[in-house]
Amino acid sequence: MKRWRLPVETLVLGLTLLLWGVMSLSTSTFFTTNNLINILRQVSVDSIIAFGVLFPILIRGIDLSVGSVAALSGVVCATLLTMGLPIPVAIGLTLLLGVAIGSLNAFSVYRLGIPAFIITLAGLQAYRGGAFLVSDGTSVFGLPKEMASFARAEWLGIPSLFWTMLVIGLILHFILSQTRTGRYMVAMGSNYESARRAGINIKRIVFFAYIVSSLAACIAGILLMSRMSIGSPTAAVAYELNAIAAAVVGGASLFGGRGSVLGTFIGALLFATIANSANLLGIDSFWQMVATGVLIAVVVYVDNLHKRRQSGLK
Repeated sequence: MKRWRLPVETLVLGLTLLLWGVMSLSTSTFFTTNNLINILRQVSVDSIIAFGVLFPILIRGIDLSVGSVAALSGVVCATLLTMGLPIPVAIGLTLLLGVAIGSLNAFSVYRLGIPAFIITLAGLQAYRGGAFLVSDGTSVFGLPKEMASFARAEWLGIPSLFWTMLVIGLILHFILSQTRTGRYMVAMGSNYESARRAGINIKRIVFFAYIVSSLAACIAGILLMSRMSIGSPTAAVAYELNAIAAAVVGGASLFGGRGSVLGTFIGALLFATIANSANLLGIDSFWQMVATGVLIAVVVYVDNLHKRRQSGLK
């Protein structure tokens, strides 16, 4: 890393490939078709949420509510479907809910001056409670066959969830790398005051970032509902932490101004591989949590060293 000035994403990708190699030697079930498809399905939902969380992080914000938004979205969409609404209408109304939640977060941050950590932490509790209220504290069953079977479908041998994630990732990557909005987000995260003096519409960028985050969580919630074939108010617990971890391990800076969709996907893939490997080896889930925490700390430390060396500091 020091000699070749490689980005942190390269280290994370190397760790992921190393883990794949170790698992291929440790167990004969890792490289089976069914297991690889399971990894792709899991990383798809995780990545979509992480893609959304990346946008507030880029502007020095945070969104801790995405896991609860995903659960609420799944319950709301499932409830609408069981009421007899057509699938496109139910999905459309659920996505409007995501726009409303993202707008509320952005309004609270930009206009009311509430720290993003506080307002989204409040949302983490409130939207989870809303999911329980909508579902009366139970899971919503009776989804249409087409909706329940979507997550299990495969195109060209690859899960439909992965194709969905790929399309969303490409769109968001294009926005960040090829549009003025993406450049303005990076500029705002790098230096807020300079961005404001340069005439960047701060309000529009803040609203855009938080709406993208909530919309991504809504989409992930709908896909998770399809995968489980129920709308569960307990779905996506702690997914917000996994999403933030994936973005940070994938090269995003919690101080804003740096991050990529590709790096976020690599981070999500690493964590999905760790979880899958632990399950195959029969390792306690508590050790998975320990490993995840240690990995985040190590990767952030290495990234800070890399940045200091680039700037000539010791």
